[in-house]
Amino acid sequence: MLTFLKELFIWWNHQTLGTRIKTIFFGRFVGNDNFGNKYYESKYGKRWVIYNGEVEASKIPSEWYLWMHYVSNDKKNLNNQKKYIWQKPHLSNQTGTDNSYYPKKNANEIYKKYKSWKS
Repeated sequence: MLTFLKELFIWWNHQTLGTRIKTIFFGRFVGNDNFGNKYYESKYGKRWVIYNGEVEASKIPSEWYLWMHYVSNDKKNLNNQKKYIWQKPHLSNQTGTDNSYYPKKNANEIYKKYKSWKS
């Protein structure tokens, strides 16, 4: 019951009831990525994703991003594309998490790009 209510009212949790109905009646499953996101396409060419967990657009890997924005129509090798040694694995936006980047600061020094005229 709680899942149904979340699906009915909360759009950022997973998918809404409207998206579920649209997916059942008009969606054709295209594939999924390594993060568990599922990708669908209608017979008219409309494309959408159902996220695994919280809805966050930066969770889409670059291969699927190209497919979602009609840059690439190649669906065969989306998950198995050749990766170069220098390529890092895809990460979603880490802002606001424990993994976010913080520049190193020395507690004794304050870095300023200007010199104050009052001392």
